[in-house]
Amino acid sequence: MGTALAVVLVFVGCCSNVVSLELLVRDFPGCGNIVTFAQFLFIALEGFIFEANFGRRKPAIHIRNYVIMVAMFFTISVINNYALNFNISMPLHMIFRSGSLIANMILGIVILKKRYSTSKYLSIVLVSAGIFICTIMSAKQVNVAKEGSEEGFYAFMHWLIGIAMLTFALLMSARMGIFQETLYKKYGKHSKEALFYNHCLPLPGFLLLSFDIYRHGVFFSQSTPVLIPVVERSIPIMWLYLLINVITQYVCIRGVFILTTECTSLTVTLVVTLRKFFSLIFSIIYFQNPFTVWHWLGTSVVFLGTLLYTEVWSSISAALRRPAVKEKKAE
Repeated sequence: MGTALAVVLVFVGCCSNVVSLELLVRDFPGCGNIVTFAQFLFIALEGFIFEANFGRRKPAIHIRNYVIMVAMFFTISVINNYALNFNISMPLHMIFRSGSLIANMILGIVILKKRYSTSKYLSIVLVSAGIFICTIMSAKQVNVAKEGSEEGFYAFMHWLIGIAMLTFALLMSARMGIFQETLYKKYGKHSKEALFYNHCLPLPGFLLLSFDIYRHGVFFSQSTPVLIPVVERSIPIMWLYLLINVITQYVCIRGVFILTTECTSLTVTLVVTLRKFFSLIFSIIYFQNPFTVWHWLGTSVVFLGTLLYTEVWSSISAALRRPAVKEKKAE
């Protein structure tokens, strides 16, 4: 029952979160900072009440380790959201972030001196090829849109900055994952505690972004009002979208947390991968994002490589072989 609930939470929460984010970004492409701040504030308040017990419970992992983790987490979250300001479409944003397997493997080899099987290396080649195809085709669309004009050149340079930001965030995310892995080996797993501190400690950092957050808060307040039947009051639609985004982000994170406690890492990776795929498909169809045959090919290769990395095929083959082995033993 816990596993089924976790899968539902991941799919409903994470997919709804992507939709609400695109609704926000479609009208205000630069609203990433206010979205990130709202998500951090909500999860920090929830953790302060239920995990930290209003500050009375001491952390199991030393606070200085969380400061390092938080610095990386805050940087990753802000850069990923801010990259949407640089001609980065939501489908490309989601596909590019699927390259976390590549970054994790590269840093695992360099830092942890890990070695992987041939199938793992093949999966990384597939994911890299898929991201390369989608990235090149998106670059072509940016260039063709305003080809031959000075505006087109600046749009393309803008897009390159966005790609550089996503690449940096990808590598930083992989480094944070390795850092977490070493902490959990030393202190044990404390995912809920880490979730709280990762969202609470960065809050003062948003003071640096306060002007941008306030400016977009004003923009949100000036958006079209919608009637909420339950309370019989009207609120600006962008604030409603933001509320939905914050709640669905919390549901998504909680679903992943439950899944990690109920299932193997293989199952978690598979569920998250499938969630990304459905989010991508919905984004393309519902929001009519430009997506060519080459984009579809690149996307398919990315997810094929991801599934190969998680060894889904070998697990399915092993599961299919078990009944045959049992029948032979029975004979």
